[in-house]
Amino acid sequence: MIFEFLKKQRRRRLRTRPFPQEWLKLIQRHVVFFQKLSAGDRAELLGHIQVFLAQKRFEGCGGFEITDEVRVTIAAQACLLLLHRETDYFPHLLTILVYPLTYMVQEDHRIGEHVWEEGTVGRLGETGRRMGSLVLSWGAVKHGAADPSDGKNVVLHEFAHQLDYENHAADGVPGLATREQQSAWSEVMKTEFASLRAADESGIPTLLDTYGATDPVEFFAVSVEAFFEQPRALRSRHPRLYGELQKYFQQDPAEYSAEPVPA
Repeated sequence: MIFEFLKKQRRRRLRTRPFPQEWLKLIQRHVVFFQKLSAGDRAELLGHIQVFLAQKRFEGCGGFEITDEVRVTIAAQACLLLLHRETDYFPHLLTILVYPLTYMVQEDHRIGEHVWEEGTVGRLGETGRRMGSLVLSWGAVKHGAADPSDGKNVVLHEFAHQLDYENHAADGVPGLATREQQSAWSEVMKTEFASLRAADESGIPTLLDTYGATDPVEFFAVSVEAFFEQPRALRSRHPRLYGELQKYFQQDPAEYSAEPVPA
């Protein structure tokens, strides 16, 4: 109890510190959605960024140098997921590893009952519940910050996975307060996931990235990308999915989205 009290007290102090002007200029220059937020949301976001940067460690990979631009550009996008809610600031995450561009990993693919194929694949980001770290490509991070309405944002995607882990499971379900919320979430998400899988198998064009048809974990992360990047289209085409995400995040990105208004 004392530890929790001291942690919350320290976070309150961090949130109320004057925000460094150099950091603010970097956010205004590189994070397009920031200027579209209300004044209250901008102030709340800056407070969350202060806590985030005080608590998370950054490491450059492949010779990449971590600068203030890298740190605040990632933090600003990640902390958009925290607005209007009680938050523990992605508690399973300790370290953010950043590569300059796409990075290669060794991956095995099963192609038969007893046959496995090895190979290398390029990635833009990944995260894991047990390893305490999250990996990002700086090139993808910059693209996501500069184009907030193309439906693709690696920071939102990977940090959505971190929210998923807050209920101590990787199951596509973030921490929800009541059984009623859990029941409503489960019913909507199962239906929407099945719909995306059917569309993917049939080759029907979809708003949601069909990578979300992989499993419920990726479906949640892909849905979060669409919720923040293409909220008007998601609300129109998937109103029940939009409604569940709106209740969870306690915000309506359609109010500040850079997404073009449908004709």
